[in-house]
Amino acid sequence: MIAERCLRTEQSEIRKIFNMATENSINLGIGEPDFDTPKHIVEAAKLALDAGKTHYVPNAGIPELTSAISEKLKKDNNLDVSQKNIVTTCGASEALMLSLFTLVNRGEEVLIPDPGFVSYKGLTELCEGKMVPIDLDDKFRIDLESVKNSISEKTKCIVLNSPSNPTGSVMTKEEIKGICEIAEEKNICVISDEIYEKIIYGKKHYSAMEFTENCILINGFSKAYSMTGWRVGYLAVNENFDKKYQILENMMKIHQYGFACATSFAQFGAVEALNGDQVCVSEMVAEFERRRDLIYSGMKEIFSVQKPEGAFYIFPDVSEYGNGMDVAKKLIQNGILCVPGSAFGKNGENSVRFSYATKYEDIKRALEIMKNVLL
Repeated sequence: MIAERCLRTEQSEIRKIFNMATENSINLGIGEPDFDTPKHIVEAAKLALDAGKTHYVPNAGIPELTSAISEKLKKDNNLDVSQKNIVTTCGASEALMLSLFTLVNRGEEVLIPDPGFVSYKGLTELCEGKMVPIDLDDKFRIDLESVKNSISEKTKCIVLNSPSNPTGSVMTKEEIKGICEIAEEKNICVISDEIYEKIIYGKKHYSAMEFTENCILINGFSKAYSMTGWRVGYLAVNENFDKKYQILENMMKIHQYGFACATSFAQFGAVEALNGDQVCVSEMVAEFERRRDLIYSGMKEIFSVQKPEGAFYIFPDVSEYGNGMDVAKKLIQNGILCVPGSAFGKNGENSVRFSYATKYEDIKRALEIMKNVLL
């Protein structure tokens, strides 16, 4: 009865982990900010509700939001993208789904960093494509020769994610530019997931769309503005790339039938997120950096670990104590929620992902428990 595409696709390991939580667990597994949505954003959505903005809106999003996104891309990313080349989506998750389902035929290949975010593999499988892992080195860097050698006649696109979930690494300008040059040469598309763009520590974010027309840029409001439950994201497509392949027209077929539009009043909140005071973002990132420093300092006494450069995850090698699944289970049994690295690909099997999007005091307690359990 069930379609094979569903039977072939496994449930996310992250969701399985959440089911193991107790009310006393210290949650280092969650992939969302622990801050409330800033009040000025909430108030903008309330005003929209009071004004009756509760009906269908244009499929691509309200003009106020696509215009604000266009301005944001110009100001933050040095990109000239018309609002007609922007689609507002039900979170960055839908933007990723639209990108893969529009581009990938059965049996075609998608290059995905390994370790990499769980949805990349899952969505590739659901559209009956084939995931081809890109190995990262021990500092979570992509080797450009490895990328070249992974490309075949069936390669359709490559997914990039910087800052990265789960590794916390930030790609350099040279890395991104190098991959974009390969994409141009081989005529494949770069899907650039930039959802953690603003959560970055002492580094500079570069968008792949700066270096190639063959790009779909994905971003949203969940992480930078703590709006995970609002489900508002967006994608942007280079104008020349769109004209060549009618990408947006074909994306809209899936978007119209599957989603129609992102929630109307939530979009008015997103407009305020972009146009309003940005102090809330800098304050949240400063607190994440403080927590990053704490968890890195504690973990390097226990594990082999790289210092995260962005997002709010740390991804230590735990192989001194067993594989990632064994260590994760042991820690979960002792009240620390975390995610085994195998959830993010074969190369994550000896790692565990910890999120530091939780209270500073809880991180301190968790580090003490880890030391007592493992050392």
